[in-house]
Order: sequence, then C-alpha cells, then structure tokens
Amino acid sequence: MTRILVIGAAGNTGRPIAQGLTAEGFTVRTATRDTRPPVAAAEHVRFDWADPSTHGAALEGVDRMYILAPALVEDPSSLMTPVLERALSGGVRRVVLLSASVVPEGGPGLGQVHHFLRTQAPEWSVLQPSWFMQNFVLPGHHHADSLQRDGTLVTATGQGRVGFVAAEDIAAVGVRALADERSHDAAHVITGPQALSYDDVAAILSRVTGRLIRHVHATPEEAQRHLQAAGMPEVYARFLTMLDMLIRDGAEDRVTDTVLRVTGRAPRDFESFARARR
Repeated sequence: MTRILVIGAAGNTGRPIAQGLTAEGFTVRTATRDTRPPVAAAEHVRFDWADPSTHGAALEGVDRMYILAPALVEDPSSLMTPVLERALSGGVRRVVLLSASVVPEGGPGLGQVHHFLRTQAPEWSVLQPSWFMQNFVLPGHHHADSLQRDGTLVTATGQGRVGFVAAEDIAAVGVRALADERSHDAAHVITGPQALSYDDVAAILSRVTGRLIRHVHATPEEAQRHLQAAGMPEVYARFLTMLDMLIRDGAEDRVTDTVLRVTGRAPRDFESFARARR
C-alpha cells in the first residue's frame, strides 16, 4: 500500500492534505517537530529538517512525500536537498513541494529545490501558490496581528494586486498531485479567482467586519521597520519587504484556472473566506 509522508502536517496546507489523503484510503505518515500527532488515523513521527537523527524514521517505507520549507531559514535548499537525496535513494518516487508563485525554478532557496526535483525525482510536482488568505486571520502572522491590534495593513505594495488564495484550495491541488495515479510532473501556479490590491482587501474586511480597516501605504523602509518592530528578524523583514516591492511592480497580478482544472471545483473568493471567519 502506498505510504505518503506529509511534512508540516500541523500547518495550513499539511493538515488538510493529510486529512484528504487519509480519507482516500492512503497510509499517511505525518511529520512535525512535535511528538503529538496532528491528524487522527495517521502514523506520526517527529521531524526536523535540521536534525538528521529524525530523518530515518520519517523516510522509512515511504513512496511519496509532501514537503515545505523550514520556517525563517534564509536558504532552505541547504537543509532540504540532502534529505531529498536520501529519500530518493531510499525508494521515494514522488515528491510534491510547496513553493510560492514568486519563486522561479532555479532561483535562490526553494527555486533550487524546485530544480532539483524536476531534474532528479522520478515523479514530482511543485505547488506555487500566491499569497494565503489565511495571513489575514491567523494569530502570529504580522497582517493578522496588525489588524487585531489597530485595524491596519501596513505594506509597501502600493496599488499592486495579488490573486490571494485559500489554503484549503492549495491543499486540494496538493492532494491530487499526491493521490492521482499518474504524476502531474508540473509546476502548478495556484491563485484565487480575483486579483486584489491591499486597498481592496481593507475595503472587503471593513464591509465584512463592520470595523474600519485601513491599508497604510508605506515606503519599503517604513514597511521593513514595521516588521522588525513586531519582532521579525531583520533578514526576513528585508525579504518580505522585497516581496512587497515585487507585488507593487505587478509580479502577482494574475489569476489562474489551476484549482478548477486540477480539482474540478472553483476556488473560494476572498469575501466568502472572510465572512466564513468573521
């Protein structure tokens, strides 16, 4: 029976992917840095990209795997590639990577992992979602915390637009990439049905919550200082500010039909998402 390893199974995409695969009858092994299993009816192991002693038990007997980068690591490829080499040499055939729409194959970090999988893995898929809708509602994310604290979104995105997508829709594509008999062998750019500016997001959130939400148009320097003041490490705050500037310049102003084409159902729009989590 196919055994699928889901790394990051307590997260926004990992949990619904593990649940979806379990519901389809696959043997699922969840892997997190916690010893507590995040999904019922799944095997579970402790896993840390930076701790080689956790890798063997996670990879043993695995045919397919879902992977995402360790958090707040500037170049995750240095940790991920050696583990993937071990996995492929040990019999893993299919790997599905969570990357991002702004990260090209061969680019720094996850772009290197993308290239490794396309050229070395027998079967592969790369999920390249746009920005998560969950960023506005999950405690601990700088946007959600800023909204809760003072009703503001602080960005250097200007009037740039983003095809925000719900994590459940990303996960639905991931389930198919892992479960389908034929490997997709593709990079899936995943968006929601609309490209929205942060002004649009603020207007929708104001309408849904009945509370005035403002988008503060910051300079890149102001945006970086705002992130660092919230406790974010300087190198990561600088990276996120750079992504804001890419949005400002139009890099995320697109929508795709990936969710509908791969799963057979349309992706959720932002206002429906916000009303469900009001």
